[in-house]
Amino acid sequence: MSGRVVYPDLNNAEHDLMRRIGSSEALAHRAAEILLDGIDRHFETLREASAEARQRFETGNWAAAGPALRARLEYYDERLAETIDRLDAEVAIRRRDDDFWRRIKHHYTGLMIDHKRPELAETFFNSVITRVQRSTYVRHPLIYSRATISTEHIPADPPVYRSYYPTEHGFRETLVQIFQDFGWKRPFTDLERDTGYVVRALTEQTAEWVEQDPNHQIQVLSSAFYRNKAAYVIGKVVNGNFETPFVVPVIHDEQGGLMLDTVLLASSDLSMLFSLSRAYFLVELDVPSGYVEFLSGIMPHSLRSELYSALGFLKQGKTLFFRDLVHHLRQSNDLFVEAPGTRGQVMHVFNLPSYRYVFKIIKDVFGPTKNIDRDTVKQKFRMVREVDRVGRLADAVEFENLALPLNRFAPELLEELQRVAASSIEIVGDDLIVKHCYVERRMTPLNVYLDHATPAELDRVVRGYGNAIRELAIANIFAGDLLWRNFGVTRHGRVVFYDYDELEYLTDCRFRRVPEPPNPEAEMSSEPWYAASPGDVFPEEFETFLLGDPRVRELFLKYHAQLLTPEFWIECQRRVEAGEVVEFFPYHESLRFFRRYGDQALVPA
Repeated sequence: MSGRVVYPDLNNAEHDLMRRIGSSEALAHRAAEILLDGIDRHFETLREASAEARQRFETGNWAAAGPALRARLEYYDERLAETIDRLDAEVAIRRRDDDFWRRIKHHYTGLMIDHKRPELAETFFNSVITRVQRSTYVRHPLIYSRATISTEHIPADPPVYRSYYPTEHGFRETLVQIFQDFGWKRPFTDLERDTGYVVRALTEQTAEWVEQDPNHQIQVLSSAFYRNKAAYVIGKVVNGNFETPFVVPVIHDEQGGLMLDTVLLASSDLSMLFSLSRAYFLVELDVPSGYVEFLSGIMPHSLRSELYSALGFLKQGKTLFFRDLVHHLRQSNDLFVEAPGTRGQVMHVFNLPSYRYVFKIIKDVFGPTKNIDRDTVKQKFRMVREVDRVGRLADAVEFENLALPLNRFAPELLEELQRVAASSIEIVGDDLIVKHCYVERRMTPLNVYLDHATPAELDRVVRGYGNAIRELAIANIFAGDLLWRNFGVTRHGRVVFYDYDELEYLTDCRFRRVPEPPNPEAEMSSEPWYAASPGDVFPEEFETFLLGDPRVRELFLKYHAQLLTPEFWIECQRRVEAGEVVEFFPYHESLRFFRRYGDQALVPA
């Protein structure tokens, strides 16, 4: 008996049509399976990278973290290309057949119903179809423009968080159990002592959980969050109607054991920990949406888009950012205008006053002092993604063909964009298509901040400015253009660098002392009497263009006079080349237990 299906009421032509439809549906279903397998492979690759981060933490192999971070950034595009190749090979994908893609999407949606990561799967489908059709999701009719499958209460293995009950064994003993359950191969030097400090800090901060209600418990995310030289344990104390979020950084001490460095309780400290001016975390998890849900509960002011990005799911963060932007545009009516601050020579910056981000477009023609091209600028932004940002480099979301409502642009901004960046914009119907841009968190430009700063604020940001330069240097980054206008002040008062066109690896620079002038006339000349090659940096020159304001000059020389000497920079280069990895903790030094409670046995490695 043949496998041919016979429909007795149909003629031969109709039989052929039904067979073609059946074959097409089978191909569409197979294409959907290949797509879902692609995102699953990507996720498993990330899980393997997270497991390696745990091993690096246990063994102290800090030098391997940098290459691993750079490799992780390539995973998504690698799986994307691999999946498209499989679609071509196995189902001879019809790239421009929207009806066929509509059927693929139908089958794909069905496959996602019981999937643990449907939000990642939707984003992956969007990436594939826009790559295959060589389009973007500007008004694309077939992408997932909003979530189709709910991510609420997806079961995870292991569970998203573990619950502990202090009424059974006592609060301190429960804390000891919590940290032991992470199962790190490297032992703690004195976990009893460290958990005692945690209890002491909690008692000083809050008393809501001292009288234990029936629901008293501690909920802790099942995986630690790995970044640089620390593992962060994240949870909350629940008691009655009160919840106390906490984060405990676990680091290595000088004895070679593990120690609890502090406990972070303030919402501002938690926000700084998850700031995208730092490297992305590596987390061994099963259901990302469950972790994001937990984090949103303890940091209600943090955007889900940024939480996904902080966990390393950059494409999902970008998807949610775009959806949030579209939603905000629908709910507001103010106009895009030029962002406050000094105009840059490379980028033109605009923003929506009611929105917390700025949009940066590369200009067609750069200023006279900029000897670079568009591709170099893009490479610098890529470099920022690949390095340890140590809390001092602003992260950016990169967009191509971003559609924004034309009627939301102030006339003077539109005119300026057409004048300085005509190649990067196009008017299509009611939209202004921004062909390429970067989107960053809005900050107050440091030069603007200085104009209105009180003496205390001035002291804080001048110190922060120099610290930013120092910390970037030991992380092998030279900011290049150190003008105050190229730095911003965040809502937490932190100084961050955000102008990248002259960014360089510190080890690629040559720091030199200015030679003595050959005669008095040379010293008085407006032109330098010494030759400079590409890559040469003369730190003594910083004083001329940075310290014109007497108030700023006094504070800078008080805290950062070393930055004006080549010896400081050469010493940083030596430390980088020697393989030294310095941990810049995302919290104030005064919060660390060995500072706070004066126990010298707690000195870290």
